[in-house]
Amino acid sequence: MDSFRKLYPFESHYLTLDGLKYHYIDEGPTESVKGQPADPLVMLHGNPTWSFYYRALIAGFRTTHRVIAPDHMGCGLSDKPQDYPYTLEQHITNLEALLDSLKLERITLFLHDWGGAIGMGYALRHPERVKRFVIFNTAAFPAFRIPFRINLCKLPIVGALAVRAFNAFAGLAPSMACAKQERMTPDVKAGYLAPYDSYAHRIAILKFVQDIPMSPAHPTYKLVERIGAGLPAFKDRPMLIIWGEQDWCFTTDFLAEWQQRFPQADVHRIPDAGHYVVEDAHEQIIPWVREFFARHPIA
Repeated sequence: MDSFRKLYPFESHYLTLDGLKYHYIDEGPTESVKGQPADPLVMLHGNPTWSFYYRALIAGFRTTHRVIAPDHMGCGLSDKPQDYPYTLEQHITNLEALLDSLKLERITLFLHDWGGAIGMGYALRHPERVKRFVIFNTAAFPAFRIPFRINLCKLPIVGALAVRAFNAFAGLAPSMACAKQERMTPDVKAGYLAPYDSYAHRIAILKFVQDIPMSPAHPTYKLVERIGAGLPAFKDRPMLIIWGEQDWCFTTDFLAEWQQRFPQADVHRIPDAGHYVVEDAHEQIIPWVREFFARHPIA
């Protein structure tokens, strides 16, 4: 499993939560040049990725910023308990515990996939701590449709067999979510898949899919609805949206929803990038983020 380390040369840190290890990366200076706490960048992944997804951004920003990238419980290098409440509410609470333990303020959130709902859920709990947002192909409001291939994975029995026994979700994601397949080298693909190498280790991948709320009857629906309703609280915060237009899951319809809610946001659309937009286009993304930070410094 450690073969991915050459692509992911970061020191691992762990927070213990109810006896379980919650893994995170903490790179870069903890203090600014003025001796004040460094303004942190918190990068939140989705399903079925892990902090490995952000490796280029971690490397690109750790010389100038403190970069925190956790693995949600059940994902990446975090523990993978089999009997655990893998819900949006729990993932938000875990993130809150981590950022509380690190005493982070003046945060810039980077959000992708499920990281959108998790990060915005955290932001609504602590709006005074979050100063800027960088948004990649994600949602933080109710969705009224999901692709058929994902909906299949929600089905009882069939979903568990497909996702956990046959690795149909994580195993196919590198080819289905990355538009520039030449970047999905054997080593990169192995890095994405390394934490999900057995039936037991794919538990959170299935639970994330099952936690997608497609009707008000779903137990997570009300929370997603509350998060969506709370988004106007951040209309005064700088926001950069970077969208891979070849994403078949988070299509440009989701981008339009973000733009409707945040018309002031800076937006970059990338026609030749897919759902794994950071994998497809990190060389473009890093300069755009640096320019965004220069135009919107944290006071």
